Amino acid sequence: MSIADVLIAQGLVTVGEVTEAVAQQRLRGGTLIDHLMAVAKIDPAKLAPVLDAVPKSPRTLAEIGLSLSDLLNLLTKTIFTIGEVTPSALADMMKLPPQAVDELIREAGDRRLLNMLGSVRGETVSAHSELRYGLTEKGAQWAHDAMAQSQYIGPAPVPLKMYCDRVRRQRIANERVTREMIDQAFGDLVVSGRLVREMGPAVNSGQSVLLYGAAGNGKTSIGERVGALFRDIIYIPYCFEVDGQVVKVFDPAVHKPVKARTAVDGETESLRREDVDLRWVACRRPFIVTGGELTLDMLDLSFNVLAKYYEAPLHVKALGGVFLIDDFGRQLVSPVALLNRWIVPMESRTEYLKLHTGKSFSLPFDELVIFSTNLSPKVLMDPAFLRRIPYKIHVGAPTEQEYHAVFEAIAAHRGLEIEPELIDYAIAELSSRFASPLASFQPKFIIDQLLAASRFDGTEAQATRERISMALRNLITNEDSENDHVEMTVVDGREKPLLAAA
Repeated sequence: MSIADVLIAQGLVTVGEVTEAVAQQRLRGGTLIDHLMAVAKIDPAKLAPVLDAVPKSPRTLAEIGLSLSDLLNLLTKTIFTIGEVTPSALADMMKLPPQAVDELIREAGDRRLLNMLGSVRGETVSAHSELRYGLTEKGAQWAHDAMAQSQYIGPAPVPLKMYCDRVRRQRIANERVTREMIDQAFGDLVVSGRLVREMGPAVNSGQSVLLYGAAGNGKTSIGERVGALFRDIIYIPYCFEVDGQVVKVFDPAVHKPVKARTAVDGETESLRREDVDLRWVACRRPFIVTGGELTLDMLDLSFNVLAKYYEAPLHVKALGGVFLIDDFGRQLVSPVALLNRWIVPMESRTEYLKLHTGKSFSLPFDELVIFSTNLSPKVLMDPAFLRRIPYKIHVGAPTEQEYHAVFEAIAAHRGLEIEPELIDYAIAELSSRFASPLASFQPKFIIDQLLAASRFDGTEAQATRERISMALRNLITNEDSENDHVEMTVVDGREKPLLAAA
């Protein structure tokens, strides 16, 4: 990842403009930033905060922020695992700059932990040759002792304080979401103007939101659109270190790194790869969803007893982004227990985690938490917790006009023509015959049923009253229907269907 990739991801420059700026730099000299500003006509006021936000590469071992013993542990474990290695390979694996790795190698050599093995096999010795290094007997013992403490190998951790400072610096509330951004994000949804007006301030607050209302009216879809609203690039560490323990944070399953769109070759001066602290991954603000599988254990650090390092919980991986708790109230853990676990973080904006050693530490709790439920908030939460959720937004049933709009949009997308009178017929049937409220999910269900019936009949896709009636019968369970009447009997003191009892 280079800063040019970040500028491209932020929409400030294009790949073509970077390529042109590199060509201009080679021809005329100077910095790539200057040429980019000229080629892309970037407003310096927009460019400065992006460049300022990039984590700067440490130049010395002291600037890495870890103890020398921790760095030597990581170095010897890496060499012990992969065997003979060059400084550039170490720098790539540990995500440290070459000058810091060279300094670390000198420190290891002074302690007689490393052997210099000559240049890379198969290469002719030259000014550009790299030396190979291997562990001495003392170095192998050092690595063995380090493995007994933790088997973590990979990018060097960032210190806890550095991580906390970074989370505060890239707070989600720093990014302003405009009405136009909301309108664009919800463009493919039929939502009321009231909901848009209420969602805007809630999203900009960066705090917590409760979406509640009957099932099937788009609460999850709204949460997903909110997650896609944000445009800023933030920096997530591969891992951080606390009290000698390593906690992994970056997770390719949930984090979306900035794509590498430019080659490092030709990037000089302020866009050099070495100017970026590669222990951090440039990512979009995370959007993480959890549902009925959520348990209290999933909100704590996960300790790997064999490898002896930690995995951060989901809500920590969501720092700086959005954490959606879908179907709240239907988790394996009780709502009361879950809310009690989160009442302090939501109140103080600080999360407390505990290591298996008993050591506790805190992190800024900076993320937009969205609770989505079709259960009554008053049943799920007591007033003390409800007041800690500053934004409570009801996602209600669509009006008849909105229902028409949803129906027509989905039908057009599926290539189906449907007369407004047939939509009115579906509304009337739902209201009078089935006594069922309108819901935003119903049009898609009905259209899917219409298309399935057409395929079965081998006819052109067409909406008819008969097929709509059949779709509604599949949609709604009408227990009072004469066709659904089943005789009951009593067996062992329990009422059962007569057929089942037989």
